[in-house]
Amino acid sequence: MPDNTPNLVVEATGLTKIFKDFWGRPKARAVNSIDFSIKQGEVFGLLGPNGSGKSTTIKMILGLLYPTRGSLRVFGKDPQDVDMKSLIGYLPEETYLYKYLTAFETLDFYGALFGLSQDQRQERARQLLEMVGLSHAVDRPVGEFSKGMARRIGLAQALVNDPDLVILDEPTSGLDPIGCREVKDVIRLLASRGKTIILCSHLLADVQDVCSRVVVLYGGQIRAQGELKDILSEPDKTRIVTPHLSEQATAELKAFLAAHGITTGVSIDHPDRNLEDYFLDVIRQATAQKVATAGAQANGEIPAYLQGNAFASGQEILQGLRGNADEEKAKADAAAAAAKAQAAADAQKARQLSQLQGLQQKPLPSEEKQNADAAAKAAADEAAAKQREELNRKLSSLRK
Repeated sequence: MPDNTPNLVVEATGLTKIFKDFWGRPKARAVNSIDFSIKQGEVFGLLGPNGSGKSTTIKMILGLLYPTRGSLRVFGKDPQDVDMKSLIGYLPEETYLYKYLTAFETLDFYGALFGLSQDQRQERARQLLEMVGLSHAVDRPVGEFSKGMARRIGLAQALVNDPDLVILDEPTSGLDPIGCREVKDVIRLLASRGKTIILCSHLLADVQDVCSRVVVLYGGQIRAQGELKDILSEPDKTRIVTPHLSEQATAELKAFLAAHGITTGVSIDHPDRNLEDYFLDVIRQATAQKVATAGAQANGEIPAYLQGNAFASGQEILQGLRGNADEEKAKADAAAAAAKAQAAADAQKARQLSQLQGLQQKPLPSEEKQNADAAAKAAADEAAAKQREELNRKLSSLRK
């Protein structure tokens, strides 16, 4: 690695990979002379449609494929360097596991490949299974796992060696929204510790949530790259977010914009809540009510060794990463609750006023009506008495 760029983890210059047929003739140019670099602590998104060269690029970074031309350095070394492999954690697109090993045995096996002691392997396996929500399935063979559960074990094995470079190829494939949120939390925490993450995913919403810089490949070439905030920014538009506006305030705002010559392209509506946040709120309520489940469980307890030297500091980092979004959500929920309470109070007052008005408008019964009702009741009582006398007379005659 050059001395003037000590923080570069991956550096590619003119990187090219051409696949050839049996006779050595070029068959496919999977990667076509691309240049990019990845700095320490970055969450780097490698994007593109199927067949664009993403997986080939990842395999060259891992040293599983040799570049046809160009230069590629990982931690300043050739990707084929065996000693450098211990610094990398890799989750492939498809989870390949030994199906007869249990979840605990799987992590113990991969920990042994990295030369971890038995105590380290057991402790990390326990913590990782807790993190991915599979602590209840430590003794189940992984061959019995669903795809989502297998992905969770795959993520755990990618982190068992506390790597400095984590390569995740479709990490959220097959995961439920809980698992997706946990994966993103882990990515944010690792990046805050100075770890470097390469994320390859077709779920662009996940990429947007965690990546700081992206490269978009097509046909083996880089079609776009840069900081995500710069790529997605729309400087020719302005967004204003306010609490709920009355009809009068909305009309005044439109009049103000019209007075400044802004009459087209104006949209005033109510923002939608994020579906992921709504879903997770429902699950949190079910968890709080201790609803039983045989599937993966949401814990979010990230192992201490992944959080750095101090467990508490890691938790504070994670809380800080979530803090801004949670604070904004809390404010919005409080405003919505206050508006709802005010609306309920107004409705109650309106009902009370309506009932009072109804009582005031209801006419009192007149004396004539009272007399008529009394006469009708007396006549009915007299008719009933006569009917009873007639029935008694008939019964007496029948006895004789």
